[in-house]
Amino acid sequence: MPDPARLRDSTQIVVPRHALDGVRERLETEYTVTVFETETHCRIIGSPIEIKAVNDYLARQGVALA
Repeated sequence: MPDPARLRDSTQIVVPRHALDGVRERLETEYTVTVFETETHCRIIGSPIEIKAVNDYLARQGVALA
C-alpha cells in the first residue's frame, strides 16, 4: 500500500500565495490543475504527470519550490 504522504507530494505543489503572481492564469490555461487558495498559500492539485510539468514550468519562471 503506498504511503499517503508520498502520493500527496506527487499530486500537489504548495507555494506562498504571492508566488503565483503573474503566472496563475497561464498555469490554469495550459495545465489541467486546480489552484486552491488560502490566506497565505496556494495549493496546486493535479495528476502526477501534470504536477511534474507544472513543477518544471514554475522552476523556469523562477518560482522557488521546496
